[in-house]
Amino acid sequence: MSREVVAGAKRLVVKVGSSSLASPTGGVDAASIDALVDALAHRVAAGAQVVLVSSGAIAAGLKPLGLSRRPRDLATQQAAASVGQGLLVARYNAAFAAHGRTVGQVLLTADDVIRRAHYRNAQRTFDRLLSLGVVPIVNENDTVATEEIRFGDNDRLAALVTHLVRADALVLLSDVDGVYDVDPSPRRRSAVAQPADRISDVRSDDDVAHVRLGRVGGDGVGSGGMTTKLAAARIAAGAGVPTLLAHARDVVAALAGADVGTCFHPTGPRAPARLLWLAHATTPRGRLTLDEGAVRAVVERRTSLLPAGVVAVDGDFAAGDPVELIDENGHVVARGLVNYDAGELPALLGRSTHDLTAALGAGYHREVVHRDDLVVLRR
Repeated sequence: MSREVVAGAKRLVVKVGSSSLASPTGGVDAASIDALVDALAHRVAAGAQVVLVSSGAIAAGLKPLGLSRRPRDLATQQAAASVGQGLLVARYNAAFAAHGRTVGQVLLTADDVIRRAHYRNAQRTFDRLLSLGVVPIVNENDTVATEEIRFGDNDRLAALVTHLVRADALVLLSDVDGVYDVDPSPRRRSAVAQPADRISDVRSDDDVAHVRLGRVGGDGVGSGGMTTKLAAARIAAGAGVPTLLAHARDVVAALAGADVGTCFHPTGPRAPARLLWLAHATTPRGRLTLDEGAVRAVVERRTSLLPAGVVAVDGDFAAGDPVELIDENGHVVARGLVNYDAGELPALLGRSTHDLTAALGAGYHREVVHRDDLVVLRR
């Protein structure tokens, strides 16, 4: 049924990786982009709304900078992204214009979305672009971001954007034609006795528990691999969205619901998008240790975290930063946006909000982490 959902999706997120766009001579391959855009424009013409998450900014910037491979150091990666992002979007703009379609560039970091006001603004922006018939071209803000480049994970970005825009399905396009039980590349197969078999459908983690993962993008321009794609598919499917992983050359068949690639069927209910970003796209700036009662309150009753339930503070963070909430054995139970600076909290530990208000004023009658800014990671 999930392939039919992909075929009939009214709002669809498609992600394409650098290795699927790279030219053998450097930069991006115009023919690859044109083929992808032809398929997406046809889908838009049929009445669907499409959001494209595209890697390739760094790859596009290599040739103009005289670089033969993706650089290792962060500063050069950012320079390549700065040069390449404009070239990449210009190429997409020209390709979609040939179909009478307009594109809009959207550059995101996790911080743009986990904070409530920013999240709502991002959601409104996407909704308005799509209502105007624009195809948003999304990428991480590689030019100024650090952790985004370091992780190099536009697959995860695509899964999170899928929920941000409330899409019906996610398609991950790569340079492999699905998930295999062993690495299907000729070099890997020669070292493994068994043949590589494609896994057509994944309905639970058990279906891929035996998979031995290899990397994707042997040309040196991509940074993702099958591990990141499986993780992204689990994020999306675990929050109720069918996900199809397929080869970029099979994009037409994939969008039509054909038996290509690997289809990840939904394994959980739809989840609030902002909390997915908080759970999967943030780097905690510190840790708060909770007593047993606070752990039960946060995990089981889904209440806010109050100063009375915190027994220790670790890290250097400011109000509004993401922090991990751990039990007294060191196990992470939740993640949330803290309402106090690290320097403020030690004097508040173990004290009720009533006592704090009486002693310090009305400004201290607030939660350490509000339940609306908290996602439970252990059930």
